[in-house]
Amino acid sequence: MAYTLINARPAGRPATEASSTALAAGQGALVDSFKRRVTYLRLSITDRCDLRCTYCMPERMTFLPRKDVLSFEELDELVTAFAAFGVDKLRITGGEPLVRKDFMELMARFSRHLGNGLNELTLTTNGTLLSKYAGELSAIGVRRINVSLDTLNRGLFEKIARRDMLDDVLKGIDAAIAAGIKIKINTVALASINEHEIPDLMRFAHQRGADMTLIETMPMGEAETNREEDFLSLTKVKADLERQFTFTDLNDTTGGPARYVRVEETGGRLGFITPLTHNFCESCNRVRVTCTGRLYTCLGREDGADLREVLRTDPSGDLLREAILGAIARKPKGHDFNAERLATPASPRTMSHTGG
Repeated sequence: MAYTLINARPAGRPATEASSTALAAGQGALVDSFKRRVTYLRLSITDRCDLRCTYCMPERMTFLPRKDVLSFEELDELVTAFAAFGVDKLRITGGEPLVRKDFMELMARFSRHLGNGLNELTLTTNGTLLSKYAGELSAIGVRRINVSLDTLNRGLFEKIARRDMLDDVLKGIDAAIAAGIKIKINTVALASINEHEIPDLMRFAHQRGADMTLIETMPMGEAETNREEDFLSLTKVKADLERQFTFTDLNDTTGGPARYVRVEETGGRLGFITPLTHNFCESCNRVRVTCTGRLYTCLGREDGADLREVLRTDPSGDLLREAILGAIARKPKGHDFNAERLATPASPRTMSHTGG
């Protein structure tokens, strides 16, 4: 048997009678065949987005019909099942999660697991609607949010995102900070596009008490940009930054793949996510579920399981449990991203379909 079960505390109030039965059975924790324990679920609740970032999706994006997307009840049952397996961190993603109708109702459902299975409920957003929801998110227990921001230049923002919404993003960041939410700025490093602006973005984040993480562009799905030209090695970025800043390596982790340094001149943290120049798979503790219920155990591989089918055909919950365990047993050792093959996507899935 390729997976291992070890005891874990039970999750909170179940969403369904099937979930209650599974919890009572004492499911244990998810450990893959490489002895990595899965404690982190990234769950997409929609493939829709109000931006069209060039490296993420085409301008004329075709979104999924509603019937293909998991309902609130199905999403809630998934969270209950993963919490029963000892997954204690839940990150909500999209597309853009805040565009889903009745978004806060769904987040409130998830929040009942906090302190009762989940240790953390968080999300990744483009920030355009964050000013509307920041107070409510703080009230239900969201303490950290990642905001995607690639530039502080309004013209460049519109060029990258194909929407003139920078002001909305900046208002959202300020509203979240005012509501007591810790912000991390996520920036995709793009050669000759925002490369020169990285020091200013870092100062912007650190002046607000926010962390910043730089991300190498990932070869996922169709995009209307040249990924070979856009690719910027973070090894190069770090070397360039060290000409004007002093870095101290940190052992800090926020549950994801970033490696952090403290920037002595600003006092803030800077993270590096390097799927192409430095494989971080040896410590992978996470899986992704798309808004259609497809479980992916690796961002860059197609291995996984169709959880929507079992959710809709088996009310007992037994097949859902078996599907999750089977997928974890097949979790690969690492992804197949390669900087030398950027012209051909490692996966046909866009990031908006996959879930951040």
